[in-house]
Amino acid sequence: MKIVVLDGYTENPGDLSWSGFEALGELKVYDRTPLDQPKTIIERIGDAQAVITNKTPVSKETIAACPNMKYIGVLATGYNVVDVEAAKARGIPVCNIPTYGTAAVGQFAIALLLEICHHTGHHDKAVHEGRWEKNIDWCFWDYPLIELAGKTMGIIGFGRIGQTTGSIAKALGMNVIAYDEFESEAGRAIAPYVALDKLFAESDVIALHCPLFPSTQGIINRNALSKMKGGVIILNNSRGPLIVEQDLADALNSGKVYAAGLDVVSTEPIRGDNPLLKAKNCFITPHISWAPKESRQRLMDIAIDGLKSFIDGKPKYVVNA
Repeated sequence: MKIVVLDGYTENPGDLSWSGFEALGELKVYDRTPLDQPKTIIERIGDAQAVITNKTPVSKETIAACPNMKYIGVLATGYNVVDVEAAKARGIPVCNIPTYGTAAVGQFAIALLLEICHHTGHHDKAVHEGRWEKNIDWCFWDYPLIELAGKTMGIIGFGRIGQTTGSIAKALGMNVIAYDEFESEAGRAIAPYVALDKLFAESDVIALHCPLFPSTQGIINRNALSKMKGGVIILNNSRGPLIVEQDLADALNSGKVYAAGLDVVSTEPIRGDNPLLKAKNCFITPHISWAPKESRQRLMDIAIDGLKSFIDGKPKYVVNA
């Protein structure tokens, strides 16, 4: 079997091994493939039977132009880069990577929150610049410091990742409430479900962990923001389009929202005209919640297992069955 990885660098910048794929066939790995050059994508796939992609699109036209293609693996949970219906029409399973980053993404949501509460990076830099050494008092701080115990975190999207974030928040002494279109007993064991407007009204911190569906796109907008407490903190390390970015920027600049911690934005990499880049107290990281080595190794292992299962005639993780 010929296997091609179209964009392997973010998954494996050199600290992991592709040997598991090499054991399954003739492997060719490209660090990056231009997303806007369909001809190049088609050429690189060539006569490969297995195509592995992360963010490189596999369109209907690409599928039609590559008659040897038998399998599409996505090195991510989201699979919107693949025309799954066109693949299904050709009998090609599209397989994603479920649940590999639950712990890492939950941990990162809390990391964003703690940075907002303490500005640790800023104060570390201030010390290394000599400001503490020269300070007339025995300590100083440049931003309000926030204690989380007793405050309420509202989590929108209470699946595995939302529940992980909720459990950590509870360990910090926070009260947790949740909203999800699909409630579960596992969720109820961690926090009560409430209506969305109630979550907006009662939360000191709102964390987004829901998928991007038509019903959730722009769920944080001007109207939703008007229902929130003054000084609320908003966290998003799920999907950028969950937030109407100009509305959030306006709320940050007015002080309605105290701070935002974001690991995702609507267009990635971020564009220079994104209004959040100039908004007050907005912390933005470059979509790295998923990226600890342990998480990426888990992703690699699941991807290899997915292709092996397909070769064995028992495909797993199929999203277009």
